[in-house]
Amino acid sequence: MLCLLASLGLTLAQYNYNEALSKSILFYEAQRTGKLPANNRVSWRGDSFLQDFDGNVDLTGGYFDAGDHVKFGLPFGHTMIFMSWSVLEYAEGYQAAGELNNVRDAIRWGVDWILKANQLPNGLYAQVGDGNADHAYWGRPEDWPAGNPRPAYKLTNSQPGSDLAGSYSAALSAAYAVFKDVDPTYAAACLAGARQLYDFANNYRGKYSDSVPNAAGFYFSYAYEDELTFAAAMLAYVTNENGYKTDAQSKYNQFGFTGYIQKMFDWDNKQVGIHVLMSRIFGDQVYKNAAQAHCENWMNTEPKTPQGLVFLNEWGSLRHAANAAFGCMLVADSGIGNGAAYRNFAKSQIDYALGSTGRSFVVGFGVNPPQRVHHRAASCPNRPATCDYSALNNPNPNPQVLNGALAGGPDRNDYYQDDRNNYQCNEVAIDYNAGFQAALAGIIKAQLKGLL
Repeated sequence: MLCLLASLGLTLAQYNYNEALSKSILFYEAQRTGKLPANNRVSWRGDSFLQDFDGNVDLTGGYFDAGDHVKFGLPFGHTMIFMSWSVLEYAEGYQAAGELNNVRDAIRWGVDWILKANQLPNGLYAQVGDGNADHAYWGRPEDWPAGNPRPAYKLTNSQPGSDLAGSYSAALSAAYAVFKDVDPTYAAACLAGARQLYDFANNYRGKYSDSVPNAAGFYFSYAYEDELTFAAAMLAYVTNENGYKTDAQSKYNQFGFTGYIQKMFDWDNKQVGIHVLMSRIFGDQVYKNAAQAHCENWMNTEPKTPQGLVFLNEWGSLRHAANAAFGCMLVADSGIGNGAAYRNFAKSQIDYALGSTGRSFVVGFGVNPPQRVHHRAASCPNRPATCDYSALNNPNPNPQVLNGALAGGPDRNDYYQDDRNNYQCNEVAIDYNAGFQAALAGIIKAQLKGLL
């Protein structure tokens, strides 16, 4: 479906990056499930899915994936990696925006769930909720029928998932580094979990979507080797332990990552992250060259829309551009290549999302922001009105403002349609905001340092 033409003409406005960062964190608060805290800032959200148990295993909490109510493990783990890594890199950016405590709370909210999901040696939970049943329901998460319990899917030694376990491990490793100086006890639990999850991923190899068929239709995994290598590299980076360094090098060579450029940096693709970490751990030029090649590819080789958005995929185009922005910020901040050019490229992609085409693609921010993003809870009217599929098809703006959510974005010709039924343009998801928020924090820090 073609999207309505975005306004032409780039603007030179200086965007309020602090506000955009603050609102992105609010988006994550709107995605919370479980027993909400007393300081809940999203008035139209309440407690939900308090019966998310598998026997006696408590699986309540965590984040909804997108405009639905499933907890999909692979994008969940990816989101927590990016969020924690962004704090490791850009804590000063979060601090300048007044959001350092809020982002730590956001990390803890997600990491708490990963720690619950880790029931090894008895299993590792990869998903809560049947994607098909969930997508057949349009309504508030708080109103999910009480007599319709949600299934939980787990990985075991005989049904492995090195990609998902590797992502969970890397998320906990990064969280360990975030909390080690502010909450050593919590950090220690994160590191212990990261080690256990890495061993499980390494010793019992396979793709999680082969073990959890319900996930395959939503987040099919093409390979596990990059997540496994990334997990080893992140553990090596945060612990400086020789065993993990050896594992990371061995896997890097075994899986043939040298010289291969992966155009995506997302929930299923971690190569640029591997190269960045390896370059920092070892300092070898081969890793630096590989990291630089990824950013150069995004800047100079991949197609651009007429208005300058790097266009990697038609589904959630802004999500991929934001991830590329974060990737180039990481390369620049590793002292690799032309840091000034990489930061300017990253800023151009984030500026596109914030309004450089004449309109914003971030809910509640800037000029003419999206008003009809594809999100069940936001589309529902105020209580006590009921909510059903009539809310999906209502042409009016969403009654609830999903502040900070990054809409999927335009097509390759900069066309965009603010229509709840247009999933490619107007889907929102926790992984969409992950790279966007990380790059925002990087831009704020770079400006503080006079680098942008």
